[in-house]
Amino acid sequence: MSLIGSLTHPTVFPWLCLAIGLCVGSFLNVVIYRLPKIMERDWQMQCAELRGEEPPGQETFNLAVPRSRCPACAHPISAIENIPIASYVALGGKCSACGAGISPRYPLIEAMSGLAGAYAAWHFGFGLAAVAAMLFLWSMIALSFIDFDTQLLPDSITLPLVWGGLLLNLNGTFTDLGSSVIGAAAGYLSLWCVYWGFKFATGKEGMGFGDFKLLAAVGAWLGWQMLPFVVLASSFVGAIFGIGLMLVAKRGRNVPIPFGPYLAVAGAVALFWGKPLTYAYMKLL
Repeated sequence: MSLIGSLTHPTVFPWLCLAIGLCVGSFLNVVIYRLPKIMERDWQMQCAELRGEEPPGQETFNLAVPRSRCPACAHPISAIENIPIASYVALGGKCSACGAGISPRYPLIEAMSGLAGAYAAWHFGFGLAAVAAMLFLWSMIALSFIDFDTQLLPDSITLPLVWGGLLLNLNGTFTDLGSSVIGAAAGYLSLWCVYWGFKFATGKEGMGFGDFKLLAAVGAWLGWQMLPFVVLASSFVGAIFGIGLMLVAKRGRNVPIPFGPYLAVAGAVALFWGKPLTYAYMKLL
C-alpha cells in the first residue's frame, strides 16, 4: 500500500486529522486573540485619515508578526513551548519564564479543533466533504470565541464562508446549488427582518449584522432546508444559557449576550445530524 493510501485509510485518516486539527487549534488561538486587535487598528487608521491626521505609528502586528509571547512578561514562546496541549501540560499551565498562569482556554480550543477534525474525517471519510467540514468547523470555533470576547463576527471570516459554501455546492457536496443560493439569501434576510422588527418595536438593536452573515454562511453550506432547525436550536440554547447567566451569575437583562456562538453550535450540529433531526421534528409535528 502506498503512503497516500495508508494515510487515507479509514482507520488512519481520523487520527491524521486529529493531529492536523490540534495544530490548527494552536493557530486559531492566534486568530481569536489578534484578529479583533487588527480590526481595531484598521479602524483607528481609517478614523485618523478621515480627520486628516497622520496615522499613528505602530509596530507591525498581524497573524504572523510578532511572535507569540507571554502577556505577563513578553517572553517569546519557543517552538517546543507551542506544541498543542502537550506543552501546556508539561509547563503545568504556567509561563516558563515568569510562572504566570496560562489560560486553560488555549488547550481547550486546540482540543476542540482536533476533535472536530477527527470526527469530520470519521463521519465523511476521505474526500472533499471531510476537508470542507473541517474548514467549516474550525471557522465556527474561531467565530464563536471572537464573538464571545468582543461581540464581533469579522467579515474576513464570515464572507469567505458564504462564498466558499456557494462554490463548494457547485457539485452538491452538502446540498444542491439552488438550495445553497436560497439558503444564503434566506439566512441573511431572516435575521435582517428580525433585527429591524425588534428595532422598530423597542428602539434597540437586538443583534449585530455579523449574525446575518453567519446565518447566510450556514445556509450557503447546508441549504435553506437546515435554516429552521439552526434558528430554533440556536435560539433555544441561547435562551437557556441566558437564563442560566441571569440566575447563576446574576447577569442583568440589559447585558448583551453574543448570538454567534449559538448559531455556530447549531450549524455544526446541522452539518452532521441536521437531516435526521429535521425529519424527526417534522414527524412529531
